[in-house]
Amino acid sequence: MASQGLPLYLATLLTGLLECIGFAGVLFGWTSLLFVFKAENYFSEPCEQDCLLRSNVTGPSDLKAQDEKFSLIFTLASFMNNFMTFPTGYIFDRFKTTVARLIAIFFYTCATFIIAFTSANTAMLLFLAMPMLAVGGILFLITNLQIGNLFGKHRSTIITLYNGAFDSSSAVFLVIKLLYEQGISLRSSFIFMSVCSVWHLVRTFLLMPKGHIPYPLPPNYSYGLCSRFGARKKENKAAEHETKELQSKECLPPKEENSGPEQQQQQQQQEPHSFRHCALSRRFILHVVWLSIIQLWHYLFIGTLNSLLTKLSGGDKVKVSAYTNAFAITQFFGVLCAPWNGLLMDRLKQKYQKAAKRTGSSSEAVALCSMVPSLALTSLLSLGFALCASIPVMQLQYATFILQVVSRSFLYGCNAAFLTLAFPSEHFGKLFGLVMALSAIVSLLQFPLFKVSPESNAVYVSMGLAIFLTLVHPFLVYRECRAEKTKSSVDA
Repeated sequence: MASQGLPLYLATLLTGLLECIGFAGVLFGWTSLLFVFKAENYFSEPCEQDCLLRSNVTGPSDLKAQDEKFSLIFTLASFMNNFMTFPTGYIFDRFKTTVARLIAIFFYTCATFIIAFTSANTAMLLFLAMPMLAVGGILFLITNLQIGNLFGKHRSTIITLYNGAFDSSSAVFLVIKLLYEQGISLRSSFIFMSVCSVWHLVRTFLLMPKGHIPYPLPPNYSYGLCSRFGARKKENKAAEHETKELQSKECLPPKEENSGPEQQQQQQQQEPHSFRHCALSRRFILHVVWLSIIQLWHYLFIGTLNSLLTKLSGGDKVKVSAYTNAFAITQFFGVLCAPWNGLLMDRLKQKYQKAAKRTGSSSEAVALCSMVPSLALTSLLSLGFALCASIPVMQLQYATFILQVVSRSFLYGCNAAFLTLAFPSEHFGKLFGLVMALSAIVSLLQFPLFKVSPESNAVYVSMGLAIFLTLVHPFLVYRECRAEKTKSSVDA
């Protein structure tokens, strides 16, 4: 990392962190926003309030129908949050950073304007606005993840930090809820969020590259404001060529002077794989299953939390509001939890790199070894979260909230770091988009599961069992690392 570019790198890092905390993952503060929508009588029948006062018979069925509409909105929005990462990831790879960010700003601004001008009579517009908000937010995250490339050895830490900031942004809807309770209208809050798009535009052109941030970072690399004047274009072209050479050196083991036909064949097999080869590999397929199961549980919990709290509190709105606030507050600490995972991966990677120099192991095996503890720890945290949620005790939900935010911050940071370390960097956008798109299809199961949950704890218990099976993924990655180490020692 060049010292002359350090101020610019830090400005990009800090503003990107602010962007992720304030905007990228606000969708997952849905529980807080849902409380406001219900207070505004969204999807309530005109006579519902009178019916609730006059009879206890019609109330539950009307509330169930209202909850199902909200659940469907969140299901569609969370589906789009994941599924659209594949085409948007392709756009990011093909058309680079500026184009991807302009698309993100367009979707996000349109979504916030639509929500600002909705009312109980036009609540159906939420089916359009919330998915658009999700797509814009995930594009903000994708374009910011590359900032980790600016910080070399701390790359995994930065990536997980941004994913933690993405999780923490769900607290924004808590702020909107609290402002609403103080008399600030929903419209005013979302108009303010729309105006903030000016800041996104300024950051896009002054503090972000037009193309991609390469890794490893070449010397004399410039971007943003520094490269807009065109004085260093030739240096950047030379840097791109040097980056490709550095990438090839990092991905391949040192070549021997007298290499026979067998060694040449091995070197060809170790060259960066095509996108198709990566997408069909066992490593990638198992990772998709791992992410899909754990993510489905998180989405199901968020989507059913309001109904679950209503049931456990016996319909006490004050308790529901208090626990909703507690849940949203814990979400904010995701930005503090996620870097622990990144620090663990970076420390392990440095440790295994030292061992690799002695044994001659490939850098790919080193990267995989550093991921095993993080993958296993994420599965175990999610399992504990599922077990706590399955126990119908109101006070225990505080522990559930803590485990949820820690496991979720580990989940997405681990996902992004695994894709960057286990596969060629030129396919990151497409692979990230594909894994999120495939997991999105699985996430559609949350709506039919909502029909059963929270009336039956069998759903939560079943999800806990499914999460336990995700431990197969880190175990097989560990076996793959062991096989690579054994092969390297034999060859040596």
